[in-house]
Amino acid sequence: MMTPITAMIVDDEAPMRAHLRSKLKQVWPELNIVAEAANGILAIEETELHHPHIIFLDIRMPGKNGIEAASQLAQKALIIFVTAYDEYAIQAFERGAMDYLLKPIDIERLQQTCLRLQQRLTEKNSEYFALAEPAVPPSEQAKDLKQSQQVEQLLTQLMQQQQAQQREYLRWIQASVGNSLRMISTKEILFFKSDEKYTLVQTEQTEFLIRKTLKELEDELDPKEFWRIHRSTLVRVSAIAEVTRDFRGRQMLGLKGSPEKLEVSRNHTHLFQQM
Repeated sequence: MMTPITAMIVDDEAPMRAHLRSKLKQVWPELNIVAEAANGILAIEETELHHPHIIFLDIRMPGKNGIEAASQLAQKALIIFVTAYDEYAIQAFERGAMDYLLKPIDIERLQQTCLRLQQRLTEKNSEYFALAEPAVPPSEQAKDLKQSQQVEQLLTQLMQQQQAQQREYLRWIQASVGNSLRMISTKEILFFKSDEKYTLVQTEQTEFLIRKTLKELEDELDPKEFWRIHRSTLVRVSAIAEVTRDFRGRQMLGLKGSPEKLEVSRNHTHLFQQM
């Protein structure tokens, strides 16, 4: 009997992990999702624990991103990158070294990817299943070596591209105040919090409402300057004064110049691992 095929989903957004899990259940009900992770560091740890055959790996995550994690995981599992933004990466993937999915997940594209994965796993039966079989012919060994080298070259190129790419992040936020437009430096901002159709911008002195979504802000702000600590909250890292736990065991952030306490969701507690 064949060992069940296992997979792990890695994405810093819990709703995205749940969405992909649901779609995979539709197109590949036999696939066993054995683990989830919210960043590259946890993905490496979970891989050591669960040894999945397949890893669906988001590219843009805090801490260790997907490309950095893949450099350590590519020899241990089949990697499927999941991305919403990286045009360079997509061009590289289309050369055939690795597969990718675009967000939001298209069910037909996912089905094609799963069929390719099934074929690949069947071809590499001995590598991914606990079954004995004859030695791999020299021609197949050469094919595997070439593919492995392609993957390594691709990951090296992607990492170099990321390091060389100088992104221009938002430094000012525009907010309407009556009939005037206020320019708010990101260095003044303590946190952003989603408020239905608006986003609240909190500074030490006052608060503003803007029409930009939290997701749009997260994509445009420097990830080293602002961290998502909850699905509804982005906080400026340098504004954090302390991290405590409340009576329910939740991590809570105290901020400089503000009495406000911000909750850290379970999916983002890895940002404060010393606690």
